[in-house]
Amino acid sequence: MSSRLLLMSDTHVPLRARRLPDAVWRAVDAADVVVHAGDWVDEATLDALEARAVRLIGVYGNNDGAGLRARLPEVATTEIEDLRMAVVHETGAAAGRERRVDGAFAAERRPDVLVFGHSHIPWDTVTPAGIRLLNPGSPTDRRRQPACTMMTAIVDGAELRDVLLVEVPR
Repeated sequence: MSSRLLLMSDTHVPLRARRLPDAVWRAVDAADVVVHAGDWVDEATLDALEARAVRLIGVYGNNDGAGLRARLPEVATTEIEDLRMAVVHETGAAAGRERRVDGAFAAERRPDVLVFGHSHIPWDTVTPAGIRLLNPGSPTDRRRQPACTMMTAIVDGAELRDVLLVEVPR
């Protein structure tokens, strides 16, 4: 059996957008697991995703207040099928990211995939230790990017495949 993932971060509702775009909600409805890597900004977005997603994995970000921090961890670790995943908002500067991430996780608890956000810049690399690093960008605030984005992927056993960066129309 395979699991369909939706990866997103930095929604910043209602500061950068009044609501999540319709394309995001369609992707939520199609996903078996929704992953949000922080900077929700309002608890209503968390409430709505908790109500609608089959399974939601989320963390708080640097723009999230006390209410969200009380409900979400700084780092989430989980298994989806046989794939070990971690989620965090910030990983620091792009330079040296792969080595920092390898150093942050002891070998016995090293994830297969780390989903992160903060920069609003899509990212897809693999660390020297083999951790796949994914930043889906932001579905509501493109900043210096050509488009707002999110990612979809498939987990098949211990394999992550079909990772796609998806442009989100505004």
